Amino acid sequence: MFELLSLLQLQQLWWIIVSLLGGVFAFLLFVQGGQTLLFSLPANETEKTMLVNSLGRKWELGFTTLVLFGGALFAAFPLFYATSFGGAYWVWLAILFCFIIQAVSYEYRKRPDNFLGTKTYERFLYLNGSLGVLLLGIAISTFFSGAQFHLDENRFVFWDNPLRGLEALWNPFNYLLAFTLFFLSRIGAGLYFINNIDHDALHVKIKTMLRSHTLLFLLFFVSFMGWILTKEGFAYDPLTKAVMIVPYHYLNNFAQMPWVLALFGLGVCLVVFGVSRALFSTSKTSIKPFGVGVIFTVTALFLTVGLNYTVFYPSLSDLQSSLHIENASGSFYTLTTMSYLGLMIPFVVAYIAYAWYAMNRVKITEAEMNDSSQHHY
Repeated sequence: MFELLSLLQLQQLWWIIVSLLGGVFAFLLFVQGGQTLLFSLPANETEKTMLVNSLGRKWELGFTTLVLFGGALFAAFPLFYATSFGGAYWVWLAILFCFIIQAVSYEYRKRPDNFLGTKTYERFLYLNGSLGVLLLGIAISTFFSGAQFHLDENRFVFWDNPLRGLEALWNPFNYLLAFTLFFLSRIGAGLYFINNIDHDALHVKIKTMLRSHTLLFLLFFVSFMGWILTKEGFAYDPLTKAVMIVPYHYLNNFAQMPWVLALFGLGVCLVVFGVSRALFSTSKTSIKPFGVGVIFTVTALFLTVGLNYTVFYPSLSDLQSSLHIENASGSFYTLTTMSYLGLMIPFVVAYIAYAWYAMNRVKITEAEMNDSSQHHY
């Protein structure tokens, strides 16, 4: 079946799959957003325990999706893996550290022999939700802003900055996407808590938080979109593969791929609808349209930076070393084999959906948190 596709079609197929996984992961970042609310939202220890346990039942879904997203991206486009992980390793190690302490914290926060103390693990969760998300946003923003590397004639990677990826911290435009993700994750957490926790006092405080965070999210999101739509983009010639700088390239991509623009527009509308319904009605299921909207919007942004002969990892040191789906992908045989394995992805998505449904059937209450016979994070 997949053998009938051309190499370019396989490369485009895998960029679409990676984009979709990126969208799902962006939605599941609400777990990280919720962790940053542990010190500001709850009024007492019981409310904090309710928040931690609500997130604790979902954090593994986000972790699984992160592994799936990263694994698919690096396997389908191994030159990107070699370039980014091999060169910008300090920023990736920092991100991995932030996610490792998340897993440890949920397991050990309530352990009786926890010698570091509960507060230490709660600070780890805050660090994962804040620094981890900001670093992720900055790393992904380099898809638009570029990185300092070049390849030699044997395609060996040379990183041209001794900070090894941390130099992206000095580009102020990278923070636009970083803080967009940060506030988006907090909004998602608020909608998720309303849906998953049965506690009226918390719901009131969450709605207050949503009002201010929605404004901050819009400020950074509009600024980020304004930046990428008006900046010069990186494209390559489909025949010669020569990389060039094109004015308004990402704006042109939306115009030349109307289905991506429609997906982006529908996603933004669903996000706005989800937040508005939570603020101006008594609905507790606003997380659903919001989640679908986030997935659509982020998927469309990934498609914009990878399709239509666009460079997805520009080199600021040597323009012709920039990476796109045609020069960074695996071989025809690799992508064909991966495509057959990719048929399992719908089953993984179905598992996540079922696990979500099973864990959400019973809402979290104060009575459950005070029941010592129940497992608590």
